[in-house]
Amino acid sequence: MSISETWLLPDGVADVLPEQAQVIESLRRHSLDFLASRGYQLVYTPFIEYIESLSSLSEANQDLDLVSFKVIDQLSGRLLGVRADMTPQVARIDAHVRPIEGIARYCYSGTILHTKPQNFSESRTPLQLGAELYGHQSIEADVEMIDVMLGLLETTCGLEKAHLDLGHVGLFKSLVEHAKLDKNNEHLLHDLYQRKALPELEEVTKTLPYGQDFYNLGRYSGNLSLLEQHLSNDLLKDTHFQAAFDGLKTTVKEIQKRWPNLSIGLDVVELRSYHYHTGLMYAVYAPNHAAPLAQGGRYDGIGEHFGRARPATGFSCDLYALCEGQFSEIETIVAPKGMQPDLVSAIAQARQQGLSVVQLLGNDDLSSIPSATHQFVLQNGVWSIEKIESIAK
Repeated sequence: MSISETWLLPDGVADVLPEQAQVIESLRRHSLDFLASRGYQLVYTPFIEYIESLSSLSEANQDLDLVSFKVIDQLSGRLLGVRADMTPQVARIDAHVRPIEGIARYCYSGTILHTKPQNFSESRTPLQLGAELYGHQSIEADVEMIDVMLGLLETTCGLEKAHLDLGHVGLFKSLVEHAKLDKNNEHLLHDLYQRKALPELEEVTKTLPYGQDFYNLGRYSGNLSLLEQHLSNDLLKDTHFQAAFDGLKTTVKEIQKRWPNLSIGLDVVELRSYHYHTGLMYAVYAPNHAAPLAQGGRYDGIGEHFGRARPATGFSCDLYALCEGQFSEIETIVAPKGMQPDLVSAIAQARQQGLSVVQLLGNDDLSSIPSATHQFVLQNGVWSIEKIESIAK
């Protein structure tokens, strides 16, 4: 490879330069502080581990397995996986490493790696931040998680014109079970719902048991009142379906109480990660952003692979995506060479105040410090900080 090519990075991988790294790191710190204030305890998980642990969800969510890089461990000869999502790792901690009784709340932040970008123009190395709640199978837990997600976004980047999208995979799953559909028809309906293909859906459901209910589920997916009016009485009496329906209505009411100015939309046939999620699903969108700012849902039984199935709900976001296009001016104070006690003291005091101070080296001058914005100046025996108006290049 020629020298001219050695600086190139793979597609979907990028450096983060100081002006943006400062913004991202500030957001990460504020986010973790916010989550800590809500009782979510920080954990660090390894970047790589045995694929059996990282693929604990692969049977339920083949997408996760497909985006996971795999390598051979030179020490054991076993297959390792680079984490593509941190939820399986936190589930391992909850189930096996720290199996506390009662409710456990965790938060995390770290780089993950994907074999392919998950959405157009997204990074293959997102900086994932998230929170998870284990041990409580209730709408109250889901409402808490949504409230935490919204509070985090409001605190860190604002919620002006944001939109919360809510769904519940339990409606479709319970209807499939109620109608005793085979896997082929289940997958076909899943595809039609994802594509919002109502004409095809209408034609396909004509020959299915409870076909009108399947069609109306897609037709009135955004309006619970109309949906309820157009569902069969037999289905509405189904215990599992009614529990999911009531849970979704309760969630909408509770979130509206907490966030009265928030735009809330419903889509009961939004079935992303359908085989992974088990109940309520939620995502926050903003204008001019194709991908959600944050998303999550319920995934009960996630720890079963590790010997301890627990109800769980959580959300995550990509800090890089949240900070896209945001840059911060770096302010650097330049101090002259020297170890005079008064200069050393002035530099120390500035750094204690959180300011960035560098001293010139050798024959350097201000032009050698690209980020120089201020300088120490000795006036009447006192070192003061003055703004640099211009630097000759």
